[in-house]
Amino acid sequence: MSQNYDNWERIVETVLRREELRQVALYSSREPSFSSISSSFITEPANPIHDDQNIQLGSSSNTVSEMDWERLLPSDYEDIIARSVNPVAYATKKDLYLSLCDSPILLDGGKMSFQLDKTTGKKCYMIGARELRISCDPEVWECTSFKSSRFSMVVELLLVRSFDIRGRIETQMLSPKTRYAAYLVFKFGKNFDGFESIKGIIKFFKHDKDYEAEERATTLHLLPVKSKNGKIAVRRYDGWMELQLGMFYNDLGDDSPVVVLLKEKNDYINSGLIVEGIEFRPTTNTEIERNRRKGIFSNLRISG
Repeated sequence: MSQNYDNWERIVETVLRREELRQVALYSSREPSFSSISSSFITEPANPIHDDQNIQLGSSSNTVSEMDWERLLPSDYEDIIARSVNPVAYATKKDLYLSLCDSPILLDGGKMSFQLDKTTGKKCYMIGARELRISCDPEVWECTSFKSSRFSMVVELLLVRSFDIRGRIETQMLSPKTRYAAYLVFKFGKNFDGFESIKGIIKFFKHDKDYEAEERATTLHLLPVKSKNGKIAVRRYDGWMELQLGMFYNDLGDDSPVVVLLKEKNDYINSGLIVEGIEFRPTTNTEIERNRRKGIFSNLRISG
């Protein structure tokens, strides 16, 4: 089983590449004047997936079968889409896979969202702001609707000095044998002020005490800074901002929740931070290497 997970990115790449070749072939058949495409631009991956003893794809390099697309879906995909707030309609497994890559679905009455990462085919979850545990001093925050959010309600921190925000997810929900990063997804409110930096902490519920996890805290910046220390927020494809809080490796999952903490204590008032949620999604090798060089990669590991 572990070999399948280790090769998953190659599996996804191969299936998507075959679909691309099929589309090229269809286009060429419709447009004869453009049919002379150099073979040097259409090559199979160096390690075609049908060479893998665990996964057998179709015999034709230009054919992607329904079974191929189903293999890219999580083994529990039927259970996941059954929890969707809105019915998930699809004609083929390809339609379902691409739909889950392109558009998140709301689960469990809108408490969280689910999506597939198109690069790796692995699971992405966002825990909605209303499901986060938020403690502020003073307690001045509110739930509010926000047009561009995938959730019906978000949370805005209005006037706070110190705060403690926690999100939690079960490791068994995530894809095994996968490095994940956790992200704060947020926007700046009209009265945004303060929140120059926060502390991001990742801990495994059964294995870490708060004080132990805080020793690994990373400095995070919601606004651009000249300092090279810590992470800086970036704009997402959906118009929201995101800030990477930390990384961890989920081996096979042992039912131990991963807890993400955002903490800060100031002597001045902060205001106007709109929180949509905390997202867990797989990291790419490029992200891993970039963060390892900066010294903020967490060696937390859950093994089954």
